[in-house]
Amino acid sequence: MNIHESAEDYLEAIYMESLQHSGVRSIDIANALSYSKPSVSVAMKQLEENGYIRRDEDRFLYLTDKGMEIALRMYERHMTLAACLMKMGVSEDIAYRDACKIEHDLSDESFDCIRRLAKQYLDKT
Repeated sequence: MNIHESAEDYLEAIYMESLQHSGVRSIDIANALSYSKPSVSVAMKQLEENGYIRRDEDRFLYLTDKGMEIALRMYERHMTLAACLMKMGVSEDIAYRDACKIEHDLSDESFDCIRRLAKQYLDKT
């Protein structure tokens, strides 16, 4: 599945916002990512046209199965990488920021190894 990094960020943000709020709108994503509302509106239109999200009559955003698959993959990468970085002594704020940068470029093979290692060591604490 080939999708741009920014689209992955948007899908992950929709997922993360939906964990905290019953309804997610474009403005929530703009605020969460510190992007302009017009930029987010354009991105949401593209995500909807490509079948990653849908919007209801009240303009709430929902991930489709296809969008949810990507959002969950990015969320798992983000949380696992951040946990590993914090375990190594990186501050929480920097760990989450760095994890966001790393999550997109890391190969599946490398992430699978990191996930296995993290499970082995993080579960012991």
